[in-house]
Amino acid sequence: MIIITGAAGFIGSNLTAELLDKDYKDLVLVDDFDRPEKKQNFIDKDVSQFVDRNDFPKWLDDNHKFVQFVFHLGARTDTAEFDMSVLSKLNTEYSKTVWRKCCEYGLPLIYASSAATYGLGENGYSDTTDPEILKPLNPYGVSKNEFDKWVLKQEIKPFFWAGLKFFNVYGPNEYHKNRMASVIYHAFNQINETGKLKLFKSHRDDYADGEQKRDFIYVKDVCDVMMYFMIHRSKPGIYNLGTGKAETFNSLANAVFKAMSKETVLEYIDTPEDIRDKYQYYTCADLNKLRNAGYAADFTNLENGISDYVKNFLNENKTR
Repeated sequence: MIIITGAAGFIGSNLTAELLDKDYKDLVLVDDFDRPEKKQNFIDKDVSQFVDRNDFPKWLDDNHKFVQFVFHLGARTDTAEFDMSVLSKLNTEYSKTVWRKCCEYGLPLIYASSAATYGLGENGYSDTTDPEILKPLNPYGVSKNEFDKWVLKQEIKPFFWAGLKFFNVYGPNEYHKNRMASVIYHAFNQINETGKLKLFKSHRDDYADGEQKRDFIYVKDVCDVMMYFMIHRSKPGIYNLGTGKAETFNSLANAVFKAMSKETVLEYIDTPEDIRDKYQYYTCADLNKLRNAGYAADFTNLENGISDYVKNFLNENKTR
């Protein structure tokens, strides 16, 4: 059995599809399956079992002998959630429970961390940086960084484990994420509705409007890296998971318009003052550690990833 927590969510449902495509059939999906907006992400998945996230610790106690790998991707990912007790419960304490169970039963574990742990990037974007010095910008990033810090202090660890710091992931199955969906998803909808796309102006002299940069990674590449670690189980640790290339919002916009066969029409608007001082102008994953762990595949370039996402999923409102 392979366990996937957060299996009804964006990345979890894509990983489920990837595993099924590669003939891994004995999958156990863990999540809160009562949310109707997520139903299309799992309703047609032919898997062994669905387990409610609240029941999972006890389920694992009873079934651990049949489990071969655990992907812990479940989390509250809303960066606008400011109730730290909720984030601590779902992102930090629940993850500690999963970690302890994997240690107790000798199960390999991959868990979802986040590039949100890096904050404004004043300490760079290297996964070798001590999490103790990082300054996340929001409670979500804090909750993820707290777990990373806790993990590194543990004397008892699973025989293989990896924490993956996801950068800006985009792709199919994010329909339910609303405001937390990727820029590509929102751009597609805005262009369909208005014929143009609004981007934030730059409020720094060293960046032109729309030239702010992010490391955008296609969800299919994220799944490929997770599959690599599941198979090879080399060099436990915390790893960045981006492309290692920062792309401008202007480039992203042009790629979306091109995929939609429309002429690019942009409007630059002021960044809201309440987020202006926390706005990231640049993110880019340092991939040296990932490459040294043996992952050598190329990542999908932004234009090709957007083209696949728009033409094969968004245009038809399809899930993977």
